[in-house]
Amino acid sequence: MKNRVKLYANLGKYLPDGTAEGPTGNEADLEFDDGVTVGGVLEQLAVPREHCHLVLVNGIFVPPGERDGWALKEDDHLAVWPPVAGG
Repeated sequence: MKNRVKLYANLGKYLPDGTAEGPTGNEADLEFDDGVTVGGVLEQLAVPREHCHLVLVNGIFVPPGERDGWALKEDDHLAVWPPVAGG
């Protein structure tokens, strides 16, 4: 199944080579097995879990404890932000 994955800030480097698109080059349409979970996508892309602070599926927040059980559906959009600091 196809899903749009957006990895923000320094996480964009985890997208497979040659797949990044969009104005900032941080998103891609990727193919996954049916029933893949948010955690499964992050694992397949080798994104370290500790770098996944804010995770949304179709704009809905996915808490850390639910990521391994949250199954994606065809055409879902997964967006991930790392922790940020500043002031």
